[in-house]
Amino acid sequence: MGPEVRSDEDLLSARDGATFELFYRRYADRMLGYFVRRTHDAELAADLTAETFAAALTSRRRYRTDAGNASAWLFGIASKKLIDAQRRGYAERRAQRRLGMERIALTDEDVARIESLENVEAGTLIDVLVPDQRFAVQAHVVEERDYAEIAHDLNVSEAVVRKRVSRGLAALRHRMGADHDR
Repeated sequence: MGPEVRSDEDLLSARDGATFELFYRRYADRMLGYFVRRTHDAELAADLTAETFAAALTSRRRYRTDAGNASAWLFGIASKKLIDAQRRGYAERRAQRRLGMERIALTDEDVARIESLENVEAGTLIDVLVPDQRFAVQAHVVEERDYAEIAHDLNVSEAVVRKRVSRGLAALRHRMGADHDR
C-alpha cells in the first residue's frame, strides 16, 4: 500500500520515523491553522504545533487504533496544549519579563528548520542537552508537566525550571541550525 493511501491510523501505529513523517506532513498545516485561529499569534501557534507533534511522536506507542481516530487523538493533544498555554500564558509572560527573558522570535528560516525535524526522533535530538536542561525540556514539553510540579520534584524554584527549559530549547534551536547548515 502506497504512503498516500495509508490511513492516519496506519501511519501513527507503524512506529517508525519515516511513517510518522508522513503523518506529520498530513497535519502540520492544519495544526498551525488550528492554533493560529485560536491564539491569533503566529509564534505561539508555531510553538504549540511543535509541542503537539513532539508529544505525539513520543507518545505514539500508547495510541491504539481501536481507541479512535488518529486525527482526533492528535487534536486532543493539541487541545490540551492550547489549554495549558492559555492557563500559563499570563503568569509565564509576567515571569519572563521579571527574569529579563525574551521570547525567541521565529523567522521564516526557523519555521523551515522546525519542518526539517520531521525526520528526527525526539529522543535523539533532546539527548544533546546537558542533563538539567534535558530533564526540564523532557518534563515540560514532552511529558506536559507544569513548571510548579517539576520545580517541586527537583526542589528548585519555578524560575530555575523555566530558565532550564528556555536554555534547553534555545540550545536545541541552535543545534537545529548547526545541523541544518551541514
